[in-house]
Order: sequence, then structure tokens, then C-alpha cells
Amino acid sequence: MINQVFKNLLILCILLFGVGALNAQDASTNVASTQADWVVFVEESPKECWAASQPIETVNKRDGRMVSVKRSDILLFVSYIPGSGIKGQISFTGGYPFDDGSNVDINIDGARYQMFTNGEWAWAPTDEVDKKMIQAMKRGAKATLTGRSSRGTKTEDTFSLKGFTAAVEDASKRCK
Repeated sequence: MINQVFKNLLILCILLFGVGALNAQDASTNVASTQADWVVFVEESPKECWAASQPIETVNKRDGRMVSVKRSDILLFVSYIPGSGIKGQISFTGGYPFDDGSNVDINIDGARYQMFTNGEWAWAPTDEVDKKMIQAMKRGAKATLTGRSSRGTKTEDTFSLKGFTAAVEDASKRCK
């Protein structure tokens, strides 16, 4: 089932950024709504819903200095997959392979959490942490995710939480 989730998230990434985030709604038939800086997607078979966003700011540093790096899509998701019992799973793709054994730190207006990594993806360690992070994101204005690439680049991606509450509530409702 995890491979199916990866496949669907990859499709979502392509849909979101293959034509540009601002045009994703026109290019994708599975966009259900746009809530400020967040987009809600729905797949019908099997039933799956996501709220997703791209960063409003990205900083890349190596050896303490700003560097220009090539990264693929950078996205933050909250997924609802009723057939798998997933109700609000946070995931993040940093657009590069994370350093083996590293974590992604997430700071939601001062509330700090860690996400485990595998390849280019990061997740909260438990459903309970997902719930806490979602509650913090509903109250917050921004979330900053800090990771380390397999090449040693430290990345800091800041996401606006404007529209987050409406988006996750819409995605949740659509996947009841």
C-alpha cells in the first residue's frame, strides 16, 4: 500500500508542478479546491484526498554559505486515504535524497517536531505526532522544514499556512 501512496504522491507532484503551481487547477482534473496557499486534490478510485502546498521561501546552505542547488519538487502534504485508515498523514518531499539516517526538523511558529526520512520523503513518526502537528499548523502562520541532503546541503523550506485549516478540513470531509 505504501508503494501506491508513493505513486499517487508522485502523480500529484507532476500535476502540481509540471505546469506550474498557479496553473495546476486548470491542468489537473483532480483538483477539488484551492484554499489560499493550499490546494486540495481528490482521487476517486481508490478514494484518496490531499491538501498540498509549495514553499514560499527556500534557503540552501553548505558549510554555512548560501549555495545554489538543483532540487526537484518541494511539497508539503496532508493525506486522507480511507481505505488504508490514513486520516491526516503529514509528508514532505524535499526535492533531493535526504542524508541517510537524518531527520527533518519542522518548526511551526515555535512548536518543534521531527520527521523521519526515507529517500526524498519525510513523515511524522506516529499518527499521534501527525495530529499534534496538524493542530499546530491550524493555529500557525508558517511552518519551516529543515533537512540535510545526501551531499551535505542544509535546506530550509518555509511554507505559508494561510488556507491550511480550510484545505485539511475540505480534504478530510471529501474522504470520509
